Amino acid sequence: MDSNALASTTTLSPVLLTLIGVGAIALLLFLIIRVRLHAFFALIIVSILTAIAAGIDVQELIGTLVGPFGRTLGNVALLIGFGAVLGRMVEVSGGANVLANRLLEVFGERRAPFALSVASLCFGFPIFLDAGFIVMLPIIYSVARRLGGGILRYALPSTGAFLVMHALVPPHPGPVAASGLIGADVGMVLVVSLLVGLPTWYLVGYRLALLLANRHPSFAVPDLLGQPDAATENAPAFSTVLLVLVLPLVLIFLNTGLTTLAADGLIAGEGVWFHTLVFIGNTPIALLITTLLAMYLLVIRRTQGPVGERLERLVDEGLGPVCSIILITGAGGMFGGVLTATGIGTALSNGLDALGLPVILSAFLIAIIMRVAQGSATVAATTAAGLMAPAVAAHPGLEGFALACIVVAIAAGSITFSHVNDSGFWLVSRFLGISVKVALKTWTVIGTAVGFLSFALVWLLFSLVV
Repeated sequence: MDSNALASTTTLSPVLLTLIGVGAIALLLFLIIRVRLHAFFALIIVSILTAIAAGIDVQELIGTLVGPFGRTLGNVALLIGFGAVLGRMVEVSGGANVLANRLLEVFGERRAPFALSVASLCFGFPIFLDAGFIVMLPIIYSVARRLGGGILRYALPSTGAFLVMHALVPPHPGPVAASGLIGADVGMVLVVSLLVGLPTWYLVGYRLALLLANRHPSFAVPDLLGQPDAATENAPAFSTVLLVLVLPLVLIFLNTGLTTLAADGLIAGEGVWFHTLVFIGNTPIALLITTLLAMYLLVIRRTQGPVGERLERLVDEGLGPVCSIILITGAGGMFGGVLTATGIGTALSNGLDALGLPVILSAFLIAIIMRVAQGSATVAATTAAGLMAPAVAAHPGLEGFALACIVVAIAAGSITFSHVNDSGFWLVSRFLGISVKVALKTWTVIGTAVGFLSFALVWLLFSLVV
């Protein structure tokens, strides 16, 4: 169904459409924050009510809702699913311990915070923040007990790295969902997110985190997990873990590089070799290849006896926790699709244009508002992308690199101002044994600084191409 056709038949005025849009957002926030309704149900209910209020015919209602839901899931479900399974296998194989121990050997004990931050940066590519933080905790505890200086000296640089990767870099759900809704190439988003994310990690995720940790040196290592887990006797080699983490990056970069060179006429975009390399470099295929390789290197080759049941259990354990994220992402796509189909998105974008705000700044600010209001970075990025999609589509000059910059700006806004409605806030503060006040002075400050610095850098890149 053509959303433009739907929008053109809407007889409501732009002012009324804007009021419906504002009311829809307010209702969404009320249901999530006050009623504590799960974001998946809240997004679907508000999408239905918004479509009806804006005049969508009952016969067209299901198509208006299900269409964008399915398109969004088609873009993100594979990425999130493969990324979750890959992360689970790296976790249970002892790969995290191998990676961190080797980095400590290379950098030395004096630079242990930097080594742990680097390990978290690498490990945070395929693994979501919550899971990655839990996996790194035994290593952080062990290093802190051995070297002293307080738990925050080693934990904050690690969490700062996870924040950067989780907020900005595909295949994490926020940037992936925003890419699908905005229409940006995920490979290009990966390039932009790394250009922005690496300096942001060093200046904020590591340097600022270390500075804040030194202001709170008195926190001892909590005794929540007992003694840190030792590396398994059959732990994978460092080169194996590194291969599993780097391979998807290489394949995705291969796709992006070849596509860009062909578009610029520097190589012929024809032939079996070209299409094959571009195919395997598509983000879902790259992650599928890497996940299958990880199954062999980290599970099959290291398991004595029947391996089928173990693989099935690992896959189930990896997919289970992300099912909610996938459904929320699809529901966010539904909400954005309704805003587009009804013309509400266009009315809202026109209102932003009337304020004279650049589209990339509007995207960043909307993501911040959604983050502060409901806590989830994924929901914030998804909702902000849905709201901004019509405004972005109304600017014909926005494509390629510029679209990727807008996606990263949305992702940057979605990680700011974490507080008591964010599950990550409680996860980190409880496992580090710190109070709410200290968490606000450390975890919240780091996440907010990550968001603002990465936005400043991506706006600079955006200004160079637009």
